[in-house]
Amino acid sequence: MSQSLDFTGERFTPECVREIWYEHLHRYVFARELVAGLNVLDAACGEGYGAAILAGPAASVTGVDLSPSAIDHACKRYRVKNLDFQVADCLSLPFADEQFDCIVSFETLEHLEDHQGLMNEFRRVLRPQGILLLSSPDRAVYTDRQNNRNEYHVRELYRDEFEALLQTHFPAYRLWGQKLLFQSAIWSLSENPGVGFHQEDGGQIEKYASPRHDPVYFIAVCAAAEDLLPSIRPGLSLFDDAAESVYEHYYHEIRKNMAAGEILAKKERELAELKAALQKSKSAARWWSRLLGKS
Repeated sequence: MSQSLDFTGERFTPECVREIWYEHLHRYVFARELVAGLNVLDAACGEGYGAAILAGPAASVTGVDLSPSAIDHACKRYRVKNLDFQVADCLSLPFADEQFDCIVSFETLEHLEDHQGLMNEFRRVLRPQGILLLSSPDRAVYTDRQNNRNEYHVRELYRDEFEALLQTHFPAYRLWGQKLLFQSAIWSLSENPGVGFHQEDGGQIEKYASPRHDPVYFIAVCAAAEDLLPSIRPGLSLFDDAAESVYEHYYHEIRKNMAAGEILAKKERELAELKAALQKSKSAARWWSRLLGKS
């Protein structure tokens, strides 16, 4: 296996841990359930980890990215018979019309200014009966609410802007939301997910048909017509790792804070003892001064 790419913040690498790892892998795990037997394009594939995940059930997967170093790395690291990688610009794809059954493009849209150009190219190389899986951070949550400014994002969209873009090119789509809990969660925003969610708020516990949280990212499953959209059941997908790394990190931080609290309490006790000893010394000094007749 080749060495990992350096993580610069621009593109994810599998060596990242915890939260960002959950988010990125879960999208591809979600997509993996939909690509069995299909010819798939992974547009803006980065270092190739997602294309390799899709290659398991897919008939073939082609990963493209603008970065020659990322593609060179992917070719060396992920050597699978039905998987290949090419350097290519998603705004000018080197493929024939209607070549792919499915296009997966995660963490792409927000890095480009020309969203219409991107969707035109996706529509061109996608077969009429094909599906597109596209992610986009919700600007209202990712940036505005979390006060998060990603230097690599060129143009983020609010939900209504994202849906307007989808409707222009794909008459049919279903919207799903993703948010990191202690697990990464992806759930349907278009239909009842079919599971129960309980939430406590101000001492009151309520049951809801879907998560009450606003998703941080949107994932769209698109097609040219309603009957071409895949049926995805249930409407909730959860993902984590056997080691529960996010949960373990959470408790590691708690243990670290508790240890720091114990150290602080000990230092405060020591300081109180020193202050008491100093006060005792001052009192003894005043007593000796009076005894010796000194003012």
